[in-house]
Amino acid sequence: MFLAIREIRHNKLRYGLIIGMIALIGYLIFMLMGLMLGLANENTAAIKSWDTQTVYLNKNANENFSQSLVSKSQIGQLGSHEALVGTTPVVMKKMTGHASKQSIQFMGLSKKQYLYQKKLELVAGRKPRNNNEIILDESLKDKGYHIGNTVKLNSQGKSLKVVGFVKNAKLNISPLAIGSLSTWQQLKGTNGQYIASGIFSDQKTSHHHPKLAKYSVHEFIQKLPGYSAQNTTFEFMIGFLMIISLIVIAVFLYILTMQKLPEYAVLRAQGIPVSTLTGATFAQAMLLMIIGVVISLIVTLITTLLIPQAVPMLISWPVTILVGISLIVLGAIGALLPVHIITKINPLDAI
Repeated sequence: MFLAIREIRHNKLRYGLIIGMIALIGYLIFMLMGLMLGLANENTAAIKSWDTQTVYLNKNANENFSQSLVSKSQIGQLGSHEALVGTTPVVMKKMTGHASKQSIQFMGLSKKQYLYQKKLELVAGRKPRNNNEIILDESLKDKGYHIGNTVKLNSQGKSLKVVGFVKNAKLNISPLAIGSLSTWQQLKGTNGQYIASGIFSDQKTSHHHPKLAKYSVHEFIQKLPGYSAQNTTFEFMIGFLMIISLIVIAVFLYILTMQKLPEYAVLRAQGIPVSTLTGATFAQAMLLMIIGVVISLIVTLITTLLIPQAVPMLISWPVTILVGISLIVLGAIGALLPVHIITKINPLDAI
């Protein structure tokens, strides 16, 4: 460790550049992970915040919630932990004031079922009491929508009043407007033939609805449009960056070791054991990685405080720190190449 610290202090610029590169790679990995988790959360915020465990859909919907429609004849006896849910994409326009049109998802719920009664976490206002009232995801506050506003959905002639805002009401990266199932039927144009898109349950229930397809929440989330492809893309990018970090530290330490071979040969001739030299190389790699990762964590923390709320960023610090530790371990693995070279040094080369 003494040799490692002394050498880093003696060549501040050289090792500073290496630390800077490690910090930039770590920062990019942490930001990509934050974006991956943020986008995943916007896809599933409503599902997870409502503690959904089981979803029932039409068997012919190809596991796609937006394509599912269920009729009354397909539904068995609803339990106290089951709720009808209807969703459809809409364009919301404010009737007065300045607010841009918003592409959102409308979700219809029944006031008599558990989702409406227990799972809606209001941050302002109250729940809708009739077919002419809706509540919005809290992110729409930043878009110019407020309690008391009157809005229209699509080209529907009837206007709706905003009576509250709810937390974590997003699905498929779209904020939700939550109202009644009757309003959903009008927007969907089902003419009363279908009563919902599917059924949500907060329990891992047995199959009470044999005419419907049953999915666990994990299966349902994986089938959300673009969810798996999006996460897989980010995972590959993060994986490749971690491999790049391994290569970077290995190459830099290899070059530095090759430049110092004469000095190492002299040290070996003076009786310095190989274990001391290899230990110094490992310590050097660990110091470089730890300093670089700590810097990247600090910059990531600062970024999360400054980044606009519109950016879907979600930093999970336990996961982020675990990835940081993985980077440090990769740095130690990268040090194996120069260590192997040191073990092959012949003290006679210095004579």
